[in-house]
Amino acid sequence: MNKTGKLHIEKGSVQETLVLPLYARKLCAEQFPTLYQDKYAGMICNRIDYDFTKFKEKESGAIYQFGGLEGAMREKDMMWEITDYLKSHPEAAVVNLGCGLNMAGRSTDNGLCHIYNLDFPDVIKLRDDIIPAGDREQNLACDLNDFSWMEMIDASHGTVLFAAGVFHYFTTEQIRSMVLAMAEHFPNGRLVFDTVGKFGRNVLMKGTLKNMGMNDISGLFYVNKASDLDNWSPKVRLASRKSYMQGYYKLDDPNIRSIHRFFASCEHEYRCGYQC
Repeated sequence: MNKTGKLHIEKGSVQETLVLPLYARKLCAEQFPTLYQDKYAGMICNRIDYDFTKFKEKESGAIYQFGGLEGAMREKDMMWEITDYLKSHPEAAVVNLGCGLNMAGRSTDNGLCHIYNLDFPDVIKLRDDIIPAGDREQNLACDLNDFSWMEMIDASHGTVLFAAGVFHYFTTEQIRSMVLAMAEHFPNGRLVFDTVGKFGRNVLMKGTLKNMGMNDISGLFYVNKASDLDNWSPKVRLASRKSYMQGYYKLDDPNIRSIHRFFASCEHEYRCGYQC
């Protein structure tokens, strides 16, 4: 903490990678208020000592706005699935895989569910410092590839797990192994995630992946068609919504530009869910 009581984020640090999606959600909530609301993003930004100048300079740019809109709509889709599951399992475990500074679990809190935020130890430390766990909430430091984290989840009342912008960084075999393990640990649970196609992995995400030191992207997870995942296990049932950014909601905010709609019509990404 610095003298102002804010937590300093070093440029070039791992923690800095969490700031961009956080600021994008704040920006989207401000620019498209009838489409997306986020009462936490601005509050968290105010608790961080970080120079947001480079983000603010781009706020009026259509491409930058679209990036924020994309991330926000992804989170809104995840929240729809969580809320839907909680209707039939009100005391369920809500598990945020690779949580970063994402607050979707708390935003969908029905007053009865139990929220688990999972990420690497350095991320969880930052999260604990900025947004300590609330009632019925736990921040758990772990490696998602070490499935022992599943033992930490109380699945006795159902489980809904979600991964927003996370599975792109795993190999197909890692995701397959994780899904099969979840099917065993969380019967009658729901897993919600997004994934890009091969083009998205090779072109749109290539720079991001390389910046994270991931130069060999040949084995990383992508989905060209949902049927690619159909035969992973007889214990899971796959549902998908391919309509990019409009599978759950329409882009009907008055501040949405025609170019935003054009970008959305050109891109392809899946929102997928497994019912275990």
